Amino acid sequence: MRTVRILEEASQDAIEAAAWYEYEQPGLGAEFFAAVDAAIDVIEENFIPLSPLPEDTSHTGAKRLILERFPYDIVAIELPEESVVIAVAHQSQKPGYWRTRSKP
Repeated sequence: MRTVRILEEASQDAIEAAAWYEYEQPGLGAEFFAAVDAAIDVIEENFIPLSPLPEDTSHTGAKRLILERFPYDIVAIELPEESVVIAVAHQSQKPGYWRTRSKP
């Protein structure tokens, strides 16, 4: 099992997205949170490797896990002792906005 640490900014990303989904359709925000939780579990269990991001991320080393139902990626940096989630990023809005976040 792998330790997963979630940056405060990434938690805020998820909260804002869930609030938007909840506003659009009651109950959908909770489903979004459930999808994020399931993705974090997958990272923690290290079942599948994270995928490279489509844009050049050689300077960050960040990778992603794509949510199945929602157009979001869980963006993480894999360190030897843990994975650090740095963003819960929409796949087409503000690409790469999380790059300015402090490195773990």
